[in-house]
Amino acid sequence: MSQDNLAKLECTECHSINYHSHRNKKMVKERLELKKYCQKCKNHTQHKETK
Repeated sequence: MSQDNLAKLECTECHSINYHSHRNKKMVKERLELKKYCQKCKNHTQHKETK
């Protein structure tokens, strides 16, 4: 996975970085928002892409 397409996903509730994903920055201009399982919250929460 190349570093320029790497995106860190952060939990919106506890602000911990739980997941890494990749996206095509030329095709998708806005930041990723996915509903993922947070291990610290022990719940499915919204995760947003950080820098």
